[in-house]
Amino acid sequence: MKFLVPGVASAVIGAVLGLGAVFGVTAAASDNTRPDIDRSGNADSSLLNQVEYGSR
Repeated sequence: MKFLVPGVASAVIGAVLGLGAVFGVTAAASDNTRPDIDRSGNADSSLLNQVEYGSR
């Protein structure tokens, strides 16, 4: 009986921390939004607003 209470407390704390880690990783991985592309550049002289120099 002396070891029962600390064992149960440890199991409960471990389960809470494990669930927190699972939900935290899931929330971080579900960030799947794309950033907006800045299309204010000159379309004739740039590709994705990065001017390319030289010839290919």
